[in-house]
Amino acid sequence: MLRVWTLLLCLLAAPVSADILTGSVRVIDADTIDIGADRTMRLKGIDAAEDGQDCADGARLLPCGRMATEAARALYEGRTARCAIHGIDRFDRALAVCEVAGREMNAELVARGLARAYRRDPTYLPYQQAAQRAGHGLWAYEMQNPAAWRAARRAAQPSDPAPEGCRIKGNVSASGRIYHKPGDSSYAATRIDTGAGERWFCTEAEARRAGWRPPRR
Repeated sequence: MLRVWTLLLCLLAAPVSADILTGSVRVIDADTIDIGADRTMRLKGIDAAEDGQDCADGARLLPCGRMATEAARALYEGRTARCAIHGIDRFDRALAVCEVAGREMNAELVARGLARAYRRDPTYLPYQQAAQRAGHGLWAYEMQNPAAWRAARRAAQPSDPAPEGCRIKGNVSASGRIYHKPGDSSYAATRIDTGAGERWFCTEAEARRAGWRPPRR
């Protein structure tokens, strides 16, 4: 009986291991990579400037999204990464913490000022604060938070057209997959980008079957 309890305690004490994938890195941007056979990884806990996002150096505009991507490529492109998978994001990408030559990519990108700590995850906030104080990377310039830049860009874009008779908006946001019916408080302000995985639905039942939920009241 003692042996059984000892084994049980050992099992309970053992850490839950994440799935591990290893492969050659292809940098998509400063917070997203492919490794191996085109398996896309979103680097967990960080957020980088987007393609097309500029920052200001006085009166001069710089392509900071592209600069961050190019710097990440110089660091990691073609190198072997070991990635621990910690779930899936709303775009079905693996959320990963990756290492190259014993250095954690997520932390290094934030420490170099090439990415920021994700607003809902404080893990890398100390690295961000140190990079900001030192003016490393993009902290040398004036740049809008990537999340705010994305939100402003989405608000300025018209919705993709709805199919005839299908007026329910299937939105994807940080809160998850939420559908909005005509008359809902957020309906008019919600923009649908089908290229980002958002959809139009004909009925609430169809939206629920596809994994969307109504907004919380």
